[in-house]
Amino acid sequence: MSDRIAPLEDDIATNGLLAADEPAPVLTERIESTSPFVFVSDHAGRRLPRALGDLGLAAPELERHIAYDIGILPVARQLAAAFEAPLVAQSYSRLAIDCNRPTHVAQSIPETSELTEIPGNHMLSPEQRQARIEALFRPYHDRIEALLDGRAARGLPSILIAMHSFTPVYMGVPRPWTVGLLYNRDARLAGPLLDLMNREGAPYIGDRLPYAVDDLSDYTLPVHGERRGIPHVGIEIRQDLIGEARGQAEWAFWLETLLRRLPAGLANGEAR
Repeated sequence: MSDRIAPLEDDIATNGLLAADEPAPVLTERIESTSPFVFVSDHAGRRLPRALGDLGLAAPELERHIAYDIGILPVARQLAAAFEAPLVAQSYSRLAIDCNRPTHVAQSIPETSELTEIPGNHMLSPEQRQARIEALFRPYHDRIEALLDGRAARGLPSILIAMHSFTPVYMGVPRPWTVGLLYNRDARLAGPLLDLMNREGAPYIGDRLPYAVDDLSDYTLPVHGERRGIPHVGIEIRQDLIGEARGQAEWAFWLETLLRRLPAGLANGEAR
């Protein structure tokens, strides 16, 4: 079984934005796995479609947290590999379109990120916005939906874990948490995981921090987790802790250890 699968033909043929020689918008690994864990990463990549140029930004801006979740892809890949679990990750930058925002909200294609203006995102036509949705947003979420639908059809339980990282300082305000757990109405997974972290004497943990999930500001967990009724959680790790390989490996191992200690019935939706 290959670690990666080719992009669906529709991903390339209908998007109207990506050239045929550009990377697919979705990275997938172990898509046929029967592990209960399904890992996703909405902001894994910082690539921009060639047609968008640099969005009017200097090169250093595209290496900052405004462009992608620094350090999270190596953590997600190592963690998913430890469980021989599926991983679905977005290859392109959140500055082109944010795959964790409903497409009708302003921050879906941000004109400003933190304090940085994004010139290439100003004054977009409906057609330009739709091209980004079709090229980047839809293939990513279609792949997650197809994966979860397929698992349900096979009778496989699914635990959805969205992997993110956050900047240590936002809008000039320090963020002291080393890791945060994100969820909205359903705490079946976040609650036991938070208890495990606290029992481990973990560093400063953010419960629904650095922000809380809701239907207006988030997409992945509300749509693929809550609406399906499957256990789910977002894990946010502070970026200065996973900027290098050693920190990435340490955090992947620590999270693996905790996830292996979750209640046995959780994957079947039995934990309440």
